[in-house]
Amino acid sequence: MNTIRLNLLEETRFEKLPVSIYKDEMTASIKVANRIAVVIKEKDAKGEKTVLGLATGATPVNVYKELIRLHKEEGLSFKKVITFNLDEYYPMKPDATQSYVAFMKENLFDHVDIDMMNVHIPNGELAEEQIFDFCANYEKKITAHGGLDIQILGIGRTGHIGFNEPGSAPNSGTRLVTLNDLTRRDASRDFGGKENVPKKAITMGVGTIFKAKQIILMAWNQKKASIVKKAVEGGISADVPATYLQLSDNVEFILDIDAASNLTRFATPWLVKDCVWNSAMIKKAVIWLAKTLNKPILKLTESDYNNNGMAQLATEKGPVYDINIDIFNKIQHTITGWPGGKPNSDDSQRPERSEPAKKQSVVFSPHPDDDVISMGGTFIRLADQGHNVHVAYQTSGNTAVWDEDALRFMEFNIDFSKSQNHNAAELEKIYKDTCSFLRGKKPNQPDNLELRTVKGLIRKGEATAAARFAGLPDQNIHFMDLPFYDRGKTSKKVDFEDDIKQTIALLQEIRPHQIFAAGDFADPHGTHKVCFNIILEALTRLRKTDPWTKDCWLWLYRGAWHEFEIDEIEMAVPLSPNEVIRKRQAIFKHQSQKDIPVFPGDDAREFWVRAEDRTSETARAYNNLGLAEYEAIEAFVRYKF
Repeated sequence: MNTIRLNLLEETRFEKLPVSIYKDEMTASIKVANRIAVVIKEKDAKGEKTVLGLATGATPVNVYKELIRLHKEEGLSFKKVITFNLDEYYPMKPDATQSYVAFMKENLFDHVDIDMMNVHIPNGELAEEQIFDFCANYEKKITAHGGLDIQILGIGRTGHIGFNEPGSAPNSGTRLVTLNDLTRRDASRDFGGKENVPKKAITMGVGTIFKAKQIILMAWNQKKASIVKKAVEGGISADVPATYLQLSDNVEFILDIDAASNLTRFATPWLVKDCVWNSAMIKKAVIWLAKTLNKPILKLTESDYNNNGMAQLATEKGPVYDINIDIFNKIQHTITGWPGGKPNSDDSQRPERSEPAKKQSVVFSPHPDDDVISMGGTFIRLADQGHNVHVAYQTSGNTAVWDEDALRFMEFNIDFSKSQNHNAAELEKIYKDTCSFLRGKKPNQPDNLELRTVKGLIRKGEATAAARFAGLPDQNIHFMDLPFYDRGKTSKKVDFEDDIKQTIALLQEIRPHQIFAAGDFADPHGTHKVCFNIILEALTRLRKTDPWTKDCWLWLYRGAWHEFEIDEIEMAVPLSPNEVIRKRQAIFKHQSQKDIPVFPGDDAREFWVRAEDRTSETARAYNNLGLAEYEAIEAFVRYKF
């Protein structure tokens, strides 16, 4: 037992506060909900009230779902529970869709037996001169109830807890704050654009949070991995307010594997413990060493290994030059100019099979431009090399078209009809109705059917032009318009069965040898992840019944938001300068996404610029490791079933 403790201490020695890691978000959320339930039951048994500090946003949703289940199925009562929410946007009406009052009712309060008189949420309707007194009273109420028994937290990408943005003081109390621009960008989807996101909020302070008897900070998915590392392993700094939690004796970070992935014990485990040196770990470590020292792989020395935490590898698997050559060769073998496989050649050292020489290929594109943005060069190369390439646009992408662009296209149709002496009266009526709708449109209000249709047609036309430019015949261009995309704008129902069945039907029609799907789950809207899950479920079902699926390989691409790490890449397709230009021209077909897209995320560059920058960065990374110098490289990882 002592040995186990010592090993754990060594493994976590860079971590400055307690961290618990679970296999997935749901498992972790159930653990947190059960901890809350234990406190409620213990307090109930003593005839005492439980005081909870609650958070909003995507992070605690499954915690609340489990608490509702415990209430309905196991009798957990909230009658003696008092709650204080962390924050609220300002100004904000409590009945607004984006308000945290609405969020808490929808996700917890309306489903349990809590007395709403015991619920406290910052008031977003106050006159600004009333806020100071309200905040002081909020603090007094928490104190009067004996303080918070448990405070649950998420963490923003700025490192904020509550809405305590960078610059917040460790002893700060409940107050009005100005929101960071990144925080507002992250909230833009809920408000129908960043311009509609309030610039201020009322939040509990860091000092208020510190008074809780238990503090549980939760974080899920890869998007939070970078800020989690700073909060857990970084120095205490006002630049990352979550680092203040290192000063508390009552805090615990609860993470899923993805959110923990940047912690030293996972990202570079050789720095904290002895490793099991399998092929993947060796490749990751050697590439890390080369990048850290800014040296080509074949120039790494035994001293480099010994002085940078990799002496165990050198001892167990050396001599180091043999290790270097092996890893160099492995990386070199990822490079191929034949993404569909090179016919009539030895494919034992190539990422794709040589047979069949002409493959059935399908590129799944979550939005109508992900195909050319993320793998446009490979897309064109596959068509040029004679493969039967299909593209399947999974959603209409109608959300990402400006209202004025839609009106412009409607005006064009009216004028065109008139020029051809056609009756344009019906079109004019639709146009006037649409203008009326837009004048009264509220932030984040779904477009009406006519407007969604026009925006969808705009993107369909652009995608068609891009796919034709890549060399595809019209019969190989598929617009799936999966129902979940529009359904999610008007309904909270989560059901993807119709999307899965539609995907199954398309796959059975094409029977592909290779599938390319978006594996870029940093997409801030989550569409990429949903679309990938639909493909994966469709293939999982088909693999039970359809023999052709055994010879079907699934390749993941990235590029719109982030790129794969070099050690992850299994197929690297180099692009010549001319191919980079052809890819750019394909992207330019998507005129509605230039120059400023509706939802740009936190990258201000145009999509074609960031696409070129990422592929050139990948090429430079390969070159810096000592491999050939290419203009650009598109990268892929094969999904293992």
